Amino acid sequence: MSAMLVIGYGNELRSDDGVGPKVADAIAEMQLPGVQAIACHQLTPELAEPIASARAVIFVDAAHDSSGAVQTRMIQPSPTAHVMAHAGGPESLLALAREWFGRCPPAWLIRVPAATFDFGEQLSPLAEQGLAEAVDEIKGLWARHNFSSAAVTATVSR
Repeated sequence: MSAMLVIGYGNELRSDDGVGPKVADAIAEMQLPGVQAIACHQLTPELAEPIASARAVIFVDAAHDSSGAVQTRMIQPSPTAHVMAHAGGPESLLALAREWFGRCPPAWLIRVPAATFDFGEQLSPLAEQGLAEAVDEIKGLWARHNFSSAAVTATVSR
């Protein structure tokens, strides 16, 4: 069981849309005790198991409708565990974890401001700044909630 699970998702071939996976990669490189990071293209039902096994989960995504600032908020599972096709939102995955594994940890959603979604792997200056702010926010959540007391599991999965 990881103490804190960070799931960064988005399309890394669409410029700023790839900021979520880049945040997950940055967190994995820090090797924070008790933290597992998963970088993925989209949220799929298979993530319900590691979500249910974590003490807390943080989702990170690009904010298409950004106010220009990193936004962090606690989220709750959706009322039903309905997932469209093979992908769903963070709230649906929390509901799946609760329904399939009997456990839904506390969760946050971090939305990083994004300026461009053109083809390419380069982040805009706005997303680069947001990436750094998101990493700081995750480190702050990790420290405030004492997730460092769990075993070290700093990995990145793709």
